[in-house]
Amino acid sequence: MRIGLIGYGRMGHEIEEVAIARGHNVALIIDIDNSNDLSATNLKNKQIDVMIDFSSPSSAFDNVKKCLEAGVPVVSGTTGWNDKYDQAVEMCHKNKTSFIQASNFSIGANIFFKLNAELSKHLEPFTDYKVAIEEIHHTKKLDAPSGTAITTAERIIENTNRYDSWALMGEKTELGEKSIPVTAIREGNVPGTHTVLWESPIEAISFIHETKNRKGLATGAVVAAEFIHNKKGVFTMADVLGFNK
Repeated sequence: MRIGLIGYGRMGHEIEEVAIARGHNVALIIDIDNSNDLSATNLKNKQIDVMIDFSSPSSAFDNVKKCLEAGVPVVSGTTGWNDKYDQAVEMCHKNKTSFIQASNFSIGANIFFKLNAELSKHLEPFTDYKVAIEEIHHTKKLDAPSGTAITTAERIIENTNRYDSWALMGEKTELGEKSIPVTAIREGNVPGTHTVLWESPIEAISFIHETKNRKGLATGAVVAAEFIHNKKGVFTMADVLGFNK
């Protein structure tokens, strides 16, 4: 495939390395200094098969919009723009192309989502168990809580009647009875650690997903690009990993 990258920071470099190793050609790289090069004409001239976006929350939607309007499939790993996701979905269908957005593309993280969703079903009748989520990331991460933490909470909410929302914990947070507490910590150069704790007065069950480096995220993004290439529609990592079969 001829892949285009939006965002050429640490993740962009990792994705480029993985894509080349898997036999693809990185034919277009868009970053802050050449953002005007992201145009329908340029995408066509470069014969781009899939664009992979790891930019910033403030620019992600515009980037995705330009690609989808040009009929180019998009993989977006940028978080913090969920309020415009439905618009991106509409544009994808309107322009008969493909789109996948994920808060975390790593295989392990998506299994983490699946396990917590399943456990929430099994613990439904056991009301003594309360759930809490904690995420730790590097100090340069712009959004809080992380998209991965939000996705984890949403998967739990979807699979149980005991919770209907999540709340970012802070000094003035008032936690509702059916709200999942989410704690966000920013320190050092931590790539990403997520912990889900299910605790009762007599025992505790915990799941931890630790990102050791960005290679897993980059690999998952390229695998997702391979999956949506030549497909039409909106997909999730559950589709990519075969969870929805």
